[in-house]
Amino acid sequence: MRVLYGLWDADRPRRGLELAAERAAATGDDLVVAVLAPGDRSPGEGLVADARETLTAAGLEPDVRALSGDPAGRLVALAEREGFDRIVLGGGGRSPMGKVEIDPVVQAVLMSSSVTVTVIREP
Repeated sequence: MRVLYGLWDADRPRRGLELAAERAAATGDDLVVAVLAPGDRSPGEGLVADARETLTAAGLEPDVRALSGDPAGRLVALAEREGFDRIVLGGGGRSPMGKVEIDPVVQAVLMSSSVTVTVIREP
């Protein structure tokens, strides 16, 4: 299975990426990480390096792509153009009142993707 993991905010927890990498290592899935930055900014090298390190630590050959622009739009376009089977995103959480909170990028991907999307709840 070809899996695309989207990572776009340096302040977000990375547990979702770690879980996706562990699963890919266990199942033989092809995991690609897209590191996204909004607008015309370039994704931070630290975030790209962290993604590579996470994949390497799981025993995977790192395939990390740095993309700029609308994070949701670029992620969906990449997944559809390159025939990925699944998009995986970290970003589901709970508010102090116990309500489900979904990041705006996650919501946009869920609403616009023809590719199956899995959201990993992060602390």
